Amino acid sequence: MAIQHLSSALSAPAVSAAHPMAKPGYGKRSAPGQQPRTRHDFALLPTRERYVAGFVDHLPDGAAMSVKQLAKQLPLYGQQAISTALKALSVAGHLRRVRCAVGAGDETRWVFRTFWSRTARDNEWWTTYLTTEDASRSAGSPPPVPAHAAVPQRRTAPEATPAPAPAPAPATTPTALPTVPTTPPAVPSSAYLALAELGRKDIRLALSADDCAALEPQAAEWLARGVTADYLIAALTAGLPAQVGCPPRFIRRRLTDKIPPQLPTTTANRSPSADTPARRLLMECTDCGRPGQPQALPEGLCRPCHIAHSAGGPPSPDPTEIAAVKARMANLRDLLKAP
Repeated sequence: MAIQHLSSALSAPAVSAAHPMAKPGYGKRSAPGQQPRTRHDFALLPTRERYVAGFVDHLPDGAAMSVKQLAKQLPLYGQQAISTALKALSVAGHLRRVRCAVGAGDETRWVFRTFWSRTARDNEWWTTYLTTEDASRSAGSPPPVPAHAAVPQRRTAPEATPAPAPAPAPATTPTALPTVPTTPPAVPSSAYLALAELGRKDIRLALSADDCAALEPQAAEWLARGVTADYLIAALTAGLPAQVGCPPRFIRRRLTDKIPPQLPTTTANRSPSADTPARRLLMECTDCGRPGQPQALPEGLCRPCHIAHSAGGPPSPDPTEIAAVKARMANLRDLLKAP
């Protein structure tokens, strides 16, 4: 079929009622001040990006925005293609991914949001908006994750065998037996528990007890910088490759490369009202998930991903993926021809 209008080529499908909603506080959030919706929205974008943008734009606030869920609703493209399209939409100024801390004290949790703007915005606008965004607006805290479930047992030194007590002197009355002191079991640290939880979040990152103990100092350094265990787990499990050959080495590299900046723990230079909880908001790289401040992630990409995107341009299509799409479309055409 010949394409009549650039803006209508490969129209995005209608939003299905089955599209899942994220947990309260997560998912899509619409940016303010957008232009009214028109049939020419995203007309200057490539076909795939226009297709994905049209679908996302019609999703309600709070809709799930993970690559996996979007790929389920957009069968023309796989997860890798959807991820690449979202990165292009970030560079074009339509979306930013953020992590926002809500709650206080031990109840602090990180919620993950994708801010969406039908109207393309430049880096200055996004930086100003995300810096001043009220993270508590309509935010819900996800239920706490049991930290002690399915934790690899930490190995402890064997208890010392007490020296045999001297034989008691003969006595005419019974005497109480001496009490043998016991060593209480070591209590795992928050860093150790977070590492142990990785295997439950994704089997590709399952660690042994020795692995957790070896990586514990690096994980503890993250927690010392003001982030929570939930944030640490999310940062280590975001954007995993299809296969992880050596989980300990992979996690050690991520602990080194993605360590967040030191966050202030006091509000000496600020005077918020007593009933306003402190909020922290970090943007994350749309491509690799690396966290950072908005001004440190121009176009929604960290420095390495930004350099790779600028130098390499759009990646060449995978011949295997092209063949699979052609086969799928041929099968759909055959089904339409069938009586």
